[in-house]
Amino acid sequence: MIKSVADAPEPQLNTTSTPVVLTSELRKVYRTGFWMNQKVVPLKSCSLKVYQGETFGLLGLNGAGKTTLLKLLLGIIRPSSGRGLLLGKPLGSSGVKQRIGYLPENPYLYDYLTGWEFLQFAAGLFQIPRSIQRQRIPQLIKLVGLSDQDACKKQMRRYSKGMLQRVGMAQALINDPELVFLDEPMSGLDPVGRFQMREIILGLKRQGKTIFLNSHILSEVEQICDRIAILAQGELICSGSLNQLLGTAHTYRVKGQGGDWEILKKWVPNLEYEADGSWQGQLEGDYCDFIASLRLMGGQIMAMNLLRPSLEEFFMQQIQKNHQ
Repeated sequence: MIKSVADAPEPQLNTTSTPVVLTSELRKVYRTGFWMNQKVVPLKSCSLKVYQGETFGLLGLNGAGKTTLLKLLLGIIRPSSGRGLLLGKPLGSSGVKQRIGYLPENPYLYDYLTGWEFLQFAAGLFQIPRSIQRQRIPQLIKLVGLSDQDACKKQMRRYSKGMLQRVGMAQALINDPELVFLDEPMSGLDPVGRFQMREIILGLKRQGKTIFLNSHILSEVEQICDRIAILAQGELICSGSLNQLLGTAHTYRVKGQGGDWEILKKWVPNLEYEADGSWQGQLEGDYCDFIASLRLMGGQIMAMNLLRPSLEEFFMQQIQKNHQ
């Protein structure tokens, strides 16, 4: 059952277990042209793993292959080659669909229904008993920030883009899924809506749900995701945790003068001396202890800068490298 953000402790990822999402050299080719003799390859040999309880972010420019990969995982289209598993079952297995939730980038909802009626319809597709629907639907309406008035009395043709996104999120959670796919979940939301959506995702994460999301809002991805992958022109160019890709939040480049060379080398292994007598390098260890040690040596710090780039900076670096 969907509960509040603080209802469960932060889960520990079990990367020794079988991945919830597993692909091996997944590839999709479309034939085009009058004689079907031209090939378009939106996805090229994609291999990735997503583990239970983690929030995984798939990043890329428009046309990079993100939606193609998502459709392959969901069984909407079939791969041209390669293979994959979803919750331990081959891609496209019908039984798996009862255990997943999906929010498309531009959800098409039956606009003559109210939000409440649409959620009842979605619950019916999953054969959720009416007694459970009466409990779950009000919880979801409250969770996504819709008012009872909007949900019960207003047809969805009168909803704003943000309201449609909210009710789309509610239907993605109606079956209390183990694995949730979110395609641009922040799309069309104002800053308050983005904050609320981020809190919903973090709440699902604390409950141990596995979340696979695409997003262009990299600042949100950086706050939400445990691991990310970047697609460029159909190829997976990097993947890993944020600390693996960006460096830890405690990695500094330090510049100073004075101090004992032998002791400094223990703190700054790649120590380099400049012509003016100053030195610089990458600090290893706790910076507070280093500063205290440097004072005892009679040295002083001239500059200290955090080396870790933002996810947006890292993303642009990787995209530019790929286009060279």
